[in-house]
Amino acid sequence: MATLLEIDTLHLGFEGANGLTAALRGVSLSLARGECVALVGQSGSGKSVTGLTILRLLGANARISQGAIRLDGEDLLALSEARMRTVRGGRIAMIFQNAKASLNPIRRVGDTLVDIVRAHDRTGLSRKAALAKVIGIMDAIGIALPEERARAFPSELSGGMCQRIGIAVALACEPELIIADEPTSALDVTTQKLVMETLIRTCRGRGVAVLFITHDLALASEYCDRALVMNAGRIVEEGPATRVFTAPEHPYTRALLDALPYGKTDASELRPMEWEDPDTAGEGART
Repeated sequence: MATLLEIDTLHLGFEGANGLTAALRGVSLSLARGECVALVGQSGSGKSVTGLTILRLLGANARISQGAIRLDGEDLLALSEARMRTVRGGRIAMIFQNAKASLNPIRRVGDTLVDIVRAHDRTGLSRKAALAKVIGIMDAIGIALPEERARAFPSELSGGMCQRIGIAVALACEPELIIADEPTSALDVTTQKLVMETLIRTCRGRGVAVLFITHDLALASEYCDRALVMNAGRIVEEGPATRVFTAPEHPYTRALLDALPYGKTDASELRPMEWEDPDTAGEGART
């Protein structure tokens, strides 16, 4: 498969009162068209920062000292902000951890989606035509009674429904890549499964690549083609998801798996996370 996204030796830090704190340390990764890749690791490992850096959504104190982020060979870090706005939502979309919080609470869901579609449309699409497209997307991803849901406010919808609306928002402008940042962490297990199946089925059917950022190794193993394991701002292991989670090669990956309850029959089999990168011991947390 042809490479869609490539991150090459990315170094990033944040300026603070005590100087520059490194957050990403030579991160390199790639995604092919239609591929689903998991980026896993404990909280503070640099997963979300990686996703936000791709979209250039970091604060003013972020400093990139080295590296490139290429989408179809075009370096996103070299684009003007005006050009980058056409990439966000149009070519790369994001599903946030709390989709309800990312929706405008005083606007109906359908109006929000219509505005997104029209903002990235170059054909002069009318509101009526944009709404028809939105209803079609909602129906395609399995949202029951899409016309009724489109008339609802976010507060009138469940958490699981809002996450599916988040998927519809991401798909509205037919992106090439979706960055899904912990899209199911606030949901119960049954709803998690429904949301993930909707996301992966729809993206595979449309040839959309997915970067699935998560700390849930079980979801990553079940739904992703490849897995990248991140610790202290570095990719420490990568490979086919099944191999990474059944035969890990890096001590950090093994430590992550040893701390999980899956497959263990007694609490004494659980091992707390004690592995630490000796190069970064004592440094501040990352997100």
